[in-house]
Amino acid sequence: MTGIHTEASARSPQALGLMAEPSAADQAAAVAPVDAQWWTALGDSRLNQLVESALADGPSLKVAEARIRKAWAMAQVSEAADGPQVNGQATANRNHAPANGLIPPPIAGNNYNTAEARINGSWSLDLFGKHRAALDAAVGTARAAQADRDAARVLLASNVVQAYVQLSRWQEQEAVAERAIAQREHTLKLVRDRYSAGLDTTLEVRQSESGVPEARVQLEQVREQKHLAQNALAALVGQPGNGQNLQAAPIASLKLPQFPQQLSASLLGRRADIVAARWRVEAADRSIAEAKAEFYPDINLTAFIGLSSIGFNNFAKGNAREWGVGPALSLPIFDSGLLRANLRGKSADYDVAVEGYNQAVINAVHDVADQIASAKSAYAQLPEQRKAADAAQSALDIANQRYAAGLGTYLNVLSAETNVLTQRRQSVDIEARILQTNAALAQALGGGYSDPEPSAAAIDTAASQKKAS
Repeated sequence: MTGIHTEASARSPQALGLMAEPSAADQAAAVAPVDAQWWTALGDSRLNQLVESALADGPSLKVAEARIRKAWAMAQVSEAADGPQVNGQATANRNHAPANGLIPPPIAGNNYNTAEARINGSWSLDLFGKHRAALDAAVGTARAAQADRDAARVLLASNVVQAYVQLSRWQEQEAVAERAIAQREHTLKLVRDRYSAGLDTTLEVRQSESGVPEARVQLEQVREQKHLAQNALAALVGQPGNGQNLQAAPIASLKLPQFPQQLSASLLGRRADIVAARWRVEAADRSIAEAKAEFYPDINLTAFIGLSSIGFNNFAKGNAREWGVGPALSLPIFDSGLLRANLRGKSADYDVAVEGYNQAVINAVHDVADQIASAKSAYAQLPEQRKAADAAQSALDIANQRYAAGLGTYLNVLSAETNVLTQRRQSVDIEARILQTNAALAQALGGGYSDPEPSAAAIDTAASQKKAS
């Protein structure tokens, strides 16, 4: 085993720029930063039902559950290898002995019957921990599968909330587009009245007439996006044929859940994907221990008892009994480098698992940092956007008044009207973005996940010190 060792080491929280310990003000939040049903804080019963439906019937979660069952079954296979094994066998044969073979007369050259029944037992003492290591590796794999399932649940809940907010956004945009049509129809009537009074020309009439169908085209485009959002949400909740019946609550009625916006080391235990990666590291570590144990002897206790006879009529006689008991030793002497190659492979698997863990941690910290930055930006934009929308509406009112009084041109009205529609759409987009960013932040912070059975090894520190002897 000399010269075979692992090379990867896990990143520490400090190396990632995370606070090792939360401040006193944040300690309570650090214990449970996100509620396991965080979406209920938005205060919409329809959304709650959709999320619950998705989590109950999602095919991706069913696949994850099947993988968990398989992983635990493999753990039971490994556990069984550490216990006593008993099996039975029975044979009955009609044979012909060669005349010039090893079998002496009177059987030689004649037909004869043999019968045998035996119960065999064995028990591997596992003095060097090979079976225990294999079981621990299988348990680690099963725990990783469970964490993967929980990560899928968190992702699915976040996707449903974001799809729901997206549908609400397009519903609001549809209302804006309908208001735009009504506004342009009102402007067209005003232009026609002025044309009839001789205050405008045919040019203003034609310009105003083109605005109505243009607004209707925009409405149809928005409705297309709304239908696509309905279909996406319906697919997430497992009802793809019911998309057109789905409706979302207005954005203004959805409350904003509050999440902690500080990065701390507790994040590493609050994300199911990181916990899954951690369990894979532990499983890989135990696989190395199993590979090392292959270099040592296998010591088994074996025993058998049964009946064996030549001739069926002798099978039940007392002198047909046989039995045996004793130890068995198996020791690798020369294998052309097979065991060393296996150990090198397990060590490489460990390095892969550790670097996978490191990448999962980096991605998690990056994800949280991005969502916090986006949330802060969206919050800062909203009041400014509302001011811009109010100013645009005021400018349109003034432009309409001046145009009606003959003091302004239609181009002034058209420009002000376009600005109002743009500001309305942007206001809806920012409000939706705030909600979607909060949903993404809830997912990034772990979605309320907590590891029910933490891994036995402290991966963040022990992995960096791991060296194979």
